[in-house]
Amino acid sequence: MSNDTTSAPEGSVLTPRGWVVGRVGFAGPMISGVIGSALAAGERPEPPYILPGFIDLHVHGGGGHDWQGGETAVRGLVRFHAARGTTAMAPTTATARAPVIEEALAAIKAVKTERRPGEAIVLGAHLEGPFINPQKLGAQEPEALAGDPALAKRWAERYPLLVATVAPEIPGGLEVIEALSALGCRVQIAHSLATAEQAGEGFRRGCSGFTHLFNAMSGVDHRSPGIAAYALAHGDFAEMICDLLHVHPTVVLAAYRAIPRLYAISDATSAGLPDGLHHWGGHRVVKKGLRVTLEDEITLAGSAITLLDAFRNVVKIGLTLEQASAMTSTRQAEYLRRSDLGRVEAGARACLVRLDAGLRLEAVWVDGEPIAPIE
Repeated sequence: MSNDTTSAPEGSVLTPRGWVVGRVGFAGPMISGVIGSALAAGERPEPPYILPGFIDLHVHGGGGHDWQGGETAVRGLVRFHAARGTTAMAPTTATARAPVIEEALAAIKAVKTERRPGEAIVLGAHLEGPFINPQKLGAQEPEALAGDPALAKRWAERYPLLVATVAPEIPGGLEVIEALSALGCRVQIAHSLATAEQAGEGFRRGCSGFTHLFNAMSGVDHRSPGIAAYALAHGDFAEMICDLLHVHPTVVLAAYRAIPRLYAISDATSAGLPDGLHHWGGHRVVKKGLRVTLEDEITLAGSAITLLDAFRNVVKIGLTLEQASAMTSTRQAEYLRRSDLGRVEAGARACLVRLDAGLRLEAVWVDGEPIAPIE
């Protein structure tokens, strides 16, 4: 097989109907078809592997670029993750003063409106806060607001809010959930101390998922169940940070069994930066390897992974290539009700990655454009 990233992708191609040994045809930014021979049941694919491009619905930064740095910084983090196999994404804000959030949302809108060469597709913004519980901030700034449905509605009408994280138990939280979901935003629960009953009410009002499952939320106490327990019992979609630090591998696998469409996120803040002291949001954070914390070196402050790392991590703990691909691409597309992403078949967007036998990144395509891969 050729390593030329400008040629049509060739190898073992993962399609919705199984593996095909052959090539993927492009027609401009779209896939025209997959040409080759289907593997019989029980046959294992040989590398290189052609998979749907990764989709990250929760990513704050990367390569020294941050969601607060204006359009230039948003384009920088989008390019950083594109070169590492993330072909579509939702740049993610954090709790801050309203003008700071609005500036970031305007920057994300500009990048979504005009995709430039080398960039991943920006699907919209993930609004993480400010409508969260001030007693469950995690590493976010102490700028949480009570629920303000008028402000939420104004943001959703002005900016491309794709996903939002809201605590249902705060004053006005349920009204924010209703306002955002009515405008098509996928509302999730986290940074919350809600009981299981309050979580259920959030879903009755329009919630559809859970943000970084198990982190910054009430837990699985068997007599006083919280959000995490509600997710395991009733959840269909939930995102999880798959750095194997935020959630123990055993618990990742338990959630995988319980939640039909669990999917991976990076929650990246300091991906691509050297070890040491850095700034994220209003905090100074310490990066050591793939672990990022506040200066106390205890409180986790996002991650330093990409979705390529997440893919490898879930394979390492026992998932198949097919299952890992679903967790890093297909389920995100299903969550967003997007049939043009997360799959390799005719009519889908030509967003692909090629991995070698060691799951190293060999090539990336975004809407048919080859992007030089960086490990």
